[in-house]
Amino acid sequence: MSTSGPSTSKKPGDAVEPSPSCSTIVVSEATGYHILKIDGYTRTKMMVATGEHLNSGEFHVGSYTWRLRYYPNGYEQEFSSSISFALVRTGAAAEDDAHVHARVKISLLDHAGGEPVTQYSHCDKCTFSKGHDRWAFKSFIKGEELEKSGHLVDDFFAVRCDLTYNVQDLRVKELVKVPPPLLRRHLGELLKDAKTADVRFTVGGKKFPAHRCVLAARSPVFRAELLGSMREHTERTICVDDMDAVVFGALLHFIYTDELPEMDDEDGNAAAMAQHLLVAADRYDMERLKKVCEDKVLRHLDVGTAATSLALAEQHGCPRLKEAILRFLTSPARLKAVMASDGYEHLVTRFPSIPTEILAMLATNLT
Repeated sequence: MSTSGPSTSKKPGDAVEPSPSCSTIVVSEATGYHILKIDGYTRTKMMVATGEHLNSGEFHVGSYTWRLRYYPNGYEQEFSSSISFALVRTGAAAEDDAHVHARVKISLLDHAGGEPVTQYSHCDKCTFSKGHDRWAFKSFIKGEELEKSGHLVDDFFAVRCDLTYNVQDLRVKELVKVPPPLLRRHLGELLKDAKTADVRFTVGGKKFPAHRCVLAARSPVFRAELLGSMREHTERTICVDDMDAVVFGALLHFIYTDELPEMDDEDGNAAAMAQHLLVAADRYDMERLKKVCEDKVLRHLDVGTAATSLALAEQHGCPRLKEAILRFLTSPARLKAVMASDGYEHLVTRFPSIPTEILAMLATNLT
């Protein structure tokens, strides 16, 4: 004989319990700015005809990508005596049917402090849509006026494009709130937990506990050392030579959290740390960290760091970084200052072909 408990299935006509939820239309602003530097103004006037332009790099504001177009001899014939700029929405998202109502401001920057010059700031409201993906400031400034303004120095000037537009978002709040991802935080806490560590590194007299599986997942070099047939596979403590303890600590922080630790930007510390971490990233075959460090090195590039940064780019296979530094050196004033720096002699001794490449880049800019 079989028995069964009371049925809990709903019958036709039974009341359905409502599932509570609410929705909110949220209108917020996406805002950002991009600085475009023109180094070699006279040459751009010579090489680019009226109606033709030079592009900035792509930049992101909100969910769209954008470019700034520079017309050194005007947007069209009517404005041939002016310098024009146009903001262009780019990428696949530019083909959607959304109308982006924006406020765009383009300002000439004061060469002394890099602040927008009110007299030469132009603001406009515009709409970007499919088939209408650009907005031009055709008479931004007369070429003659720029040359007399005091903000064109050593054939260099810069402008800033500020962009703000409304973003509409529909948010539906359900009964169950899903928390944000916590993996990065948990792995960061694991790095601090020496009790669970199964390997330790000694670097510059300091010990660093770590976890073989995490290191192996993030670096093929660590995988071979810690899980392969190499000697380190059986050792509990591994000595790392030729690396500073602070640098190794930053390397571990990135391995566990996928981000760099906060760096002190005083006295060039951030630039030096980025250079050392780039070497470490190459040593442990961590391509993403290597790219992050290349970006940091480039952001802190000046005449004091150019020679050592170029040597690193050459030694550790960073062609994009090398090209950017060579372009930086096409300014005669910068090149002269770099040649007088402490690192330049080491650079040309270690890489004797570099001066020839610098001369080739200079020649290309002059033709």
